[in-house]
Amino acid sequence: MLVKKVAIIGAGYSGLAASAILSAAGYDVTVFEKNNQAGGRARSFSDQGFTFDMGPSWYWMPDVFESFYGRFGKCAKDFYDLKRLSPSFAIHYSEGDCMHVPSSVKMICELFEKTEEGAGNKLKEFLSEAGEKYRIAISDKLVFKPSLSWKEYIELAGKRNTWQLQLFSSFHKHVRRFFRHPRLIALMEFPVLFLGALPVQTPALYSLMNYAGLSLGTWYPMGGMYKTIEAMTDLAISNGVKIRCNSEVNSIDCRKGKVKGLSVKGEYHRADAIIASADYHHIEQTLLPEEFRMYSPKYWNSRKMSPSALIFFVGVNRKLKNLLHHNLFFDTDFSTHAKEIYVKSAYPTAPLFYVSCPSQTDPVVAPEGKENLFILIPIASGLNDDEETRSYYFDLVMKRLENITGNDFRNDIEVQKSYSLNEFKADYHAFKGNAYGLANTFLQTAFLKPKMQNRKLKNLFYAGQLTVPGPGVPPSIISGQIAAAEVIKYLN
Repeated sequence: MLVKKVAIIGAGYSGLAASAILSAAGYDVTVFEKNNQAGGRARSFSDQGFTFDMGPSWYWMPDVFESFYGRFGKCAKDFYDLKRLSPSFAIHYSEGDCMHVPSSVKMICELFEKTEEGAGNKLKEFLSEAGEKYRIAISDKLVFKPSLSWKEYIELAGKRNTWQLQLFSSFHKHVRRFFRHPRLIALMEFPVLFLGALPVQTPALYSLMNYAGLSLGTWYPMGGMYKTIEAMTDLAISNGVKIRCNSEVNSIDCRKGKVKGLSVKGEYHRADAIIASADYHHIEQTLLPEEFRMYSPKYWNSRKMSPSALIFFVGVNRKLKNLLHHNLFFDTDFSTHAKEIYVKSAYPTAPLFYVSCPSQTDPVVAPEGKENLFILIPIASGLNDDEETRSYYFDLVMKRLENITGNDFRNDIEVQKSYSLNEFKADYHAFKGNAYGLANTFLQTAFLKPKMQNRKLKNLFYAGQLTVPGPGVPPSIISGQIAAAEVIKYLN
């Protein structure tokens, strides 16, 4: 019997996850990757002895990684040394005013209590509720639903604990039920900054992210986040997947309600099913003939997007003080920055920013005695991007970074590169230059996201951050698993 062929567009987390599962299930799987290495937004590059992760830098929800590896009889330690960071991260408010967030819940509760009387017990209550949401979402497989129809959620709606998910309560109100101190509120709300909406527009469901970060811990794979891509690539190849880099898909062959194959650099590749794990908007609006598209340009332009990012990769030729591995700079107003992203769609006047310094943990990402910095400013998607703007913001954050940490190192920089909207568009065809996909608003959650299966082409499926369950590394790994399951269901 002829082995059925599955083509996957994009070798990011979702594409790699789907490919390994489908190949292990007996299908002939080829992944077509536009860029010269697997990883999608999680690629890496090296320069003058510094190795930079280009995208994700937070390793949260380790159970999702372990569950995926476990499908193949493996675990994380088979691929990399996973270290729990302690403290988890630092929040810098001003020069000499810094909060180190501990790795243990007990110590975090003590920290909250010192900041606000009664907040320690309130945090325990908050995390207990958030932990139940996490259990329902992950252990009860809520996030593993393909969300092709609202009917998938009828069973969930009948359960007594549905109210605990708080799908229709705002994150803003939820946090303020527990805490009053602005620093604690900012600490709890910071993950939401990357979900794509103001806390008042974000479902309280997403307090499960606080549980993931504070209770399950912040981890780091020694060697860098690209180690996770190498692990998933190894799993895929060991199960028979063929990964073709420098192979951008030019068109998809659609006939009689099905995809028949795709074209790559003039070569035709037959396929019994296709998973598009690259940018959903690009696949649909560029690679598909108009009659097979599910969504109009008007639909896409009405979508609320998660932020993009202005990123600086900086190699410093000496060690720096007063930095942890993860550092949040909250020396300006959180709400102002959030409104400039989500309401005004403008560059921020006084942005919050994030600095990852993995060389504080890992000696291989920078030459001995030197420092590796990844500096990220969340910005709105769809803005104009030019070198003058990048230079302005680099000067702005460098002044604040130097002043707050007491490091005068501008003249000690050996490597300096920037990455923003233009590169997100050029490298990933990212819609409006987005970095984190669709905003997780009330009206863009679960079955209200772009569908995972094309209604007009029954053997075309989607995975990744513009469909379910949403943006982030663990959700992308889950998305690939869902798409693979739907393909298997279809082909069987």
